[in-house]
Amino acid sequence: MPDAPLDLLLLPTWLVPVEPAGVVLHEHGLGIRDGRIALIAPRAEALKHKALAVRELPGRLLTPGLVNAHGHAAMSLFRGMADELPLSDWLQQHIWPAEAKWVDEHFVLDGTELAIAEQLKGGITCFSDMYFFPEIASELVHKSGIRAQITIPVLDFPIPGARDADEALRKGLALFDDLKHHPRLSVAFAPHAPYTVSDDKLENIRMLAAELDAGIHMHVHETAFEVQQSLQQYGERPVARLARLGLLGPRFQAVHMTQVDDEDLALLVASNSSVIHCPESNLKLACGFCPVERLWQAGVNVAIGTDGAASNNDLDLLGETRTAALLAKAVAGSASALDAHRALRMATLNGARALGLDERIGSLEVGKAADLVTFNLSGLAQQPIYDPVSQLIYTSNRDCVEDLWVGGKHLLDGGRLTRLDEQRIIANARAWGAKIARR
Repeated sequence: MPDAPLDLLLLPTWLVPVEPAGVVLHEHGLGIRDGRIALIAPRAEALKHKALAVRELPGRLLTPGLVNAHGHAAMSLFRGMADELPLSDWLQQHIWPAEAKWVDEHFVLDGTELAIAEQLKGGITCFSDMYFFPEIASELVHKSGIRAQITIPVLDFPIPGARDADEALRKGLALFDDLKHHPRLSVAFAPHAPYTVSDDKLENIRMLAAELDAGIHMHVHETAFEVQQSLQQYGERPVARLARLGLLGPRFQAVHMTQVDDEDLALLVASNSSVIHCPESNLKLACGFCPVERLWQAGVNVAIGTDGAASNNDLDLLGETRTAALLAKAVAGSASALDAHRALRMATLNGARALGLDERIGSLEVGKAADLVTFNLSGLAQQPIYDPVSQLIYTSNRDCVEDLWVGGKHLLDGGRLTRLDEQRIIANARAWGAKIARR
């Protein structure tokens, strides 16, 4: 019996599957059926297959959708509010007081919608969100069509939406149960940082995560001061403490890791933990430099995240990836460190692996979800093109993103959001900005 017709056949000039690594397919087609990749073949062969729709993409590069492995979506409404400050002052004197004053369900609703729209327009098909009222964020993810890991924030003190850690975990477990069969949403635990969560709460999270096979997403070794503080309080570095408590492992997502010694590296490798690199936030807050090339060569899975727009100040993962590639060369003292193809892998398949989604997304392979993005490389600044991946990373920006699909659903068409009202979102953000500025 012949195969059913494809729902859509895409015919780009270049197709980069990411896996196998370093491959660029010229004049190939990709077919989508029932939300999954059903065909990758040379153009002439692909055109022999029946398709309900065919889309010619001359001068376009087709890649897996970008995976933003760390961020605080709703904090987009604090964008630019407390710039040019070190992390401790930025967090304790400005962000935490602002959150105490402003963050409620309405803030998270409007801020998360703003972040989702910005990310879709920048080629991001999946993101990890670490913020308050996760049930609000999950509802927006459901409606918008994007894919996400929603995390349950846990701290030793009250937070918006939870009077204490026990309440946060109770609500988180209920959300986990509600979403356990959702095709685009997963739930992970998010103890904020080693310096804000006590041992007993971390042990509880470890137990719950193991029972539910859930990820643990945590700021770790963001600054040298954090490491020094841990040595004084616990007599060990934060990563060593987390290893002793049993949190490290294949589902552990260590965000930042700007301070890495030999012992830290050995623990990350032995536990198969992932590191999520946020270079622009670390640079802006003067936190330090994640040694990406050293981690990579040791076998650590390194993904990339934008962090929140309050400390970045954008959610531009393509720009973040360029910064990561350039910074890795400077830190390693080698021009060959983190080449363009590996940088793209860090922003796609490595991110999917960190979030436990690499069997479903992150590369263009038959059977995987059709999470795809097209980049227009026909502009003046991209010419001539010897390697489209190099041109994507080193000469392009998110303005070249044109089309985006998540699970085969067309969420960005020629740069236009198909499910979200961009002008209404902008108006809401401006209203929040005016209200916060007045106070």
